[in-house]
Order: sequence, then structure tokens, then C-alpha cells
Amino acid sequence: MAQVSKKTIKIQGRLLDLSIPRVMGILNITPDSFYSESRMKSMDAVVENARKMQEDGAVLIDIGGYSTRPGAKEVSESEEMDRVVPVIEQLNKYFPELIISVDTFRSEVARQSVLNGAHIINDVAGGLLDEGMFDVVAELGVPYILMHMRGTPQTMNTLTDYDFLVPRILQELQEKLISLRQRGVSDVIIDPGFGFAKTTAQNFALMKDLSEFHELGCPLLVGISRKGMIYNTLKITAEEALNGTTVLNTISLQQGASILRVHDVKPAVEAVKLWMATSGMNEKLVI
Repeated sequence: MAQVSKKTIKIQGRLLDLSIPRVMGILNITPDSFYSESRMKSMDAVVENARKMQEDGAVLIDIGGYSTRPGAKEVSESEEMDRVVPVIEQLNKYFPELIISVDTFRSEVARQSVLNGAHIINDVAGGLLDEGMFDVVAELGVPYILMHMRGTPQTMNTLTDYDFLVPRILQELQEKLISLRQRGVSDVIIDPGFGFAKTTAQNFALMKDLSEFHELGCPLLVGISRKGMIYNTLKITAEEALNGTTVLNTISLQQGASILRVHDVKPAVEAVKLWMATSGMNEKLVI
């Protein structure tokens, strides 16, 4: 029998209800994100974009200072920290109600980000690239987004050989989840890692069987916003991939996704509201 996924996470002593799907806006503090419109060039631009995301309905904002697109250039730890920490401080100042996630696979960047106001650690490597990450998460006592990836952003496209795709990914995530539980980490969110060490065909197979990930008993985050599985399939560009993103976000909601990580907040929030209305959840439509 499948486990029932947890529907709350604790953020600094308060509970975030994930029985209502939530939208996480993406703020890339990096010059080489695959989607050019998401690159923030100044602190004023960051603040203004965060303001719009909050107004459009984002409950969470994900701050990233290291591009993890395939073949992305290496960024030093100090440079990554210099990019994200000041942004976290400013967002806390201007938007105290926002839940801030730091998108990093480095434990020290995660630590300094949380000490300066971040609420969640979003690790695309799932602890794979920094053996100290799980200990830091346990020490800080914050929710952790455990994503599936193999290799590094530079090598992941060569590591797409799976005997059985979804069972193997579930096994690899389960092993890490056990390690986190042994350290006392209770609030874990699962991200199956669309586009990370997976071919286009594998990404769609993953989407088809997304509900299988509820076996892990954790809230499920889906990040497919404007990714190659959309624009390569439709033979368009990332800039033209909003409609495809909305379609796949809706399919994700149908399979029980609790968080949608997106570049475009308003269309994602609208998808959530329409899905909730269709599911007979009208009484919870204020999100």
C-alpha cells in the first residue's frame, strides 16, 4: 500500500499547509541561467521581481547563485555566497512573510544562507556533491529539498543509464532519505529531478509515473519550468515554453505535487486554483 505523503512542513515554528499546492518562484542570481529572462542583474531587480512574485501568489522564493543547467560553468563557493547571502538579507527585510529557499549543493553556503535568513535548503545534488550537507541540515533544523541527480551539472547528461527508471530513482532517493532520518531530519521534500541525469524520453516517463513518488511519504516538488523536455519536444525556445510549462504543471498537480517551482508565478497560481476548483476544493481557493 502506498504511503500517504506528509502535508505539512515546519518553517521557524509555524506550519505550512501543503494540502493546498504552493508555488515557488525562481530568482536566479547568476549570469548564465538557461532562461535569460530569469537572470537578475541588480538588487533593485531582485527586490522588484520578488515583490511581483509575492503579489502574484508565490508563497516561497528560491534563490540560486550557481547555474545548474547542463554544462554550466563552475562557480567558487565564495562567489556563490557573495551572490545569495545579500539577496536573502534584503528579501527578509522587504518581504518578511515570504518563505526563502536557498538553491545550493554546498553545505557552507547553505549554513550561511540559513544563518542570514533562509528557511529551506534546496539541494539539487541530494547530498551527493558535499558529504557535509546532511549534517548541516540536521544541525540547522530546517526543511530540506532532496532532489535526484547523478554526477555534476557538467557530467549529468552522460549518466542516464537506468535499468528501471522510476524504481531506480526511488531506490536512490530512499537511501538518502534513510540517512536524513537517522540524523533526525523530519521535514524533507522530494524533487524527482526533471532534466537532471535524464533524457527527454525519461523525463516524460517520470512525469507519467510521478504519483509513484508518494511511496516516500514526503511532499513532492516539481520543477519543470521552461525546461528542455518542453522546448525540445515542441521545437521552440525556452522563452516560448510557458504554455507547455502550464500543461505539465497541471499534470503534476493531478498526480499530487505539493509545490510547483516556476519562473512564471501567476500562470502557475492560476493552474493551482483551477485544479482545486475541479477537485472540489473551492473552500480553500484563497491561496
